[in-house]
Amino acid sequence: MEISNDSSIKKPKRLTSVVWNHFERVRKADICYAVCLHCNKKLSGSSNSGTTHLRNHLMRCLKRSNYDVSQLLAAKRMKKDSSGGLANISFDEGQRKDEFKSAIVKYDPDQRRDEVVTIASSKFDQERSRNDLARMIILHGYPLSIVEHVGFKVFVKNVQPLFEVLPNSTIELACMEIYEKEKEKIFETINRLQGRINVSVEMWSSPENMDYLCLTAHYINEDWKLQKKLLNFITLDSSHTDDMLSDVIIKCLMDWDIDCKLFALTFDNFSTNDEIIRRINEHISKKRPLLSNGRLFDVCSAAHTMNAIAEDVIEVLREITQKIRASFKYIRSSQVIQGRFNEMAHQVGITSQKILVPDSPGQWNSTYFMLETAIEYKAAFNLLHEHDPDYASPLTVLEWEWTTNVAGYLKLFVEIMNIFSSNKTPTANIYFPEICDVHIQIIAWCKSSDNFLSSLASRIKAKFDKYWRKCSLALAVAAVLDPRFKMKLVEYYYSQIYGSTAMDRVKEVSSGIKELYDAYSIRFTSVDQGSALPGSGLPGTSNDSRDRLKGFDKFLHETSQGQNVMSDLDKYLEEPVFPRNCDFNILNWWNVHTPRYPILSRMARDVIGTPMSSIGPKMAFSTGGRVLDRCRSSLSPDTRQALICAQDWLRLELEDPRPLSSAPYIPFLLGTD
Repeated sequence: MEISNDSSIKKPKRLTSVVWNHFERVRKADICYAVCLHCNKKLSGSSNSGTTHLRNHLMRCLKRSNYDVSQLLAAKRMKKDSSGGLANISFDEGQRKDEFKSAIVKYDPDQRRDEVVTIASSKFDQERSRNDLARMIILHGYPLSIVEHVGFKVFVKNVQPLFEVLPNSTIELACMEIYEKEKEKIFETINRLQGRINVSVEMWSSPENMDYLCLTAHYINEDWKLQKKLLNFITLDSSHTDDMLSDVIIKCLMDWDIDCKLFALTFDNFSTNDEIIRRINEHISKKRPLLSNGRLFDVCSAAHTMNAIAEDVIEVLREITQKIRASFKYIRSSQVIQGRFNEMAHQVGITSQKILVPDSPGQWNSTYFMLETAIEYKAAFNLLHEHDPDYASPLTVLEWEWTTNVAGYLKLFVEIMNIFSSNKTPTANIYFPEICDVHIQIIAWCKSSDNFLSSLASRIKAKFDKYWRKCSLALAVAAVLDPRFKMKLVEYYYSQIYGSTAMDRVKEVSSGIKELYDAYSIRFTSVDQGSALPGSGLPGTSNDSRDRLKGFDKFLHETSQGQNVMSDLDKYLEEPVFPRNCDFNILNWWNVHTPRYPILSRMARDVIGTPMSSIGPKMAFSTGGRVLDRCRSSLSPDTRQALICAQDWLRLELEDPRPLSSAPYIPFLLGTD
């Protein structure tokens, strides 16, 4: 109801509601009124009337001026809920209404998570909120249809009534705009690099049996930080061939303009068709010859190779693992059987506290844990077989022997995979010693007198040798560029692997790394000769005038070739190895020593940045490939690629060492400038 204008009489009582920052309380006789500071309308101000009608008036009054009233009303609630997130705001009656500043949480992707949330005063911005909503959907992988969910609409209306909920198509368009902007940033970053780029290629699938190709760039930037950026997520035609696959990869490389600066390609499948590699190699060689005649170009993922070998081992032991799995299920089938088995375990002196849990499909390390548990309870299983006629899955003495040996094989692969997947900075130098240990063990397994075990070892060795022939040089070169190892580690392992022919193999590595260094040395010299430094000309000449000393530079280079000048590589190899310690960081070491080895450091940057493995911790022991969820697979190819790539880029922007699930997110609905 409206009240006529009268003189203002302030009441000394403290007003605690936020709405009183927009009303002046006045009294006439025994009646209190609330006068709106924005339109001068007078409403009932009695304490018995409450503040709901005042809040409703504000919603109508302020909406006309596009003022963000809901955030003002939320400020007090947020202040109560968080002691450190918002600045202290008092609502004393004496506070001047025109000095009140609305509490607004600003979304800033560059803001560190541990900083105090910014408080500012501004009007609501629909466009900013639209972009923040799109970023939220991309960042957390929410479906585009979230904007059509009833619960989402109710939440938005309660938090920010001014926000206009957008249709699915509009949000999709906003996501595509963000993708294009972020792609430009990534393109500029990659093409500014002075070094080369490594690319990993992974195959994905979907529940609908669609195939996808994922390309990721790996490199070490100028600050010697290992970087990884998703480039493409391509939907393949259902009838794609190897020729089409190579064409898709080449096109992606050309679109990013990195086909002429590629150092190595890493494939997740070690049995990748050689024809694919040949076609890509042929295309790149037309623009720029591959280093070391392409011997370092084709790399297989070490983790995928170890997984493939482990799966072969488990497959050979399939009948035995089925018996063990059935034994576990039988014992767990009733509390009576479980109790009887526990008593038998106690009788034979078993103190293990492990629970008999069958393995999980799709995770081969769970099969290893099942075998290990069964071996610990071996005596109890044998006793159960003697006293329980219903126990139908006992193992023979020979089968227990095979299980023990095979579990030892799998233990090695579990340890190796844990090392590969747990390393937060998986530079190429860490793989050589681990792969060499596997090689030595396989050689020992092949010497077994048991036909079953020797046959299994021969099968493992055949698969491993194919990987070793293709990647051993790349692994060794990366290890040599680790100052803790240099050539000494190659000599140490090759003597155990090759025996009497070890020195010949060591010389192959030495020649390979020297050939690679010579290629970098030539390029380094040509770059230096082709670019005069500012101010290098004679005094009084302009920058674009002829440099009269260019001939001298060439003369100096040519005459120095015949002199015994020690190269970066020779100097590096002759100096003592760096002491091994757990705190060593190879990227920091090369960053510090770049001035001492200007040419070798450029080579090390490209070699060490090679992804020798392309598998994450979550997929480390998976027996299946990467599978896209149904939500993403239902999208159009362009939208799918945009959301997946942009999610990777936005996560990198956050620069938060914690997992995304634990990182706080600033609500997009409070989008303001």
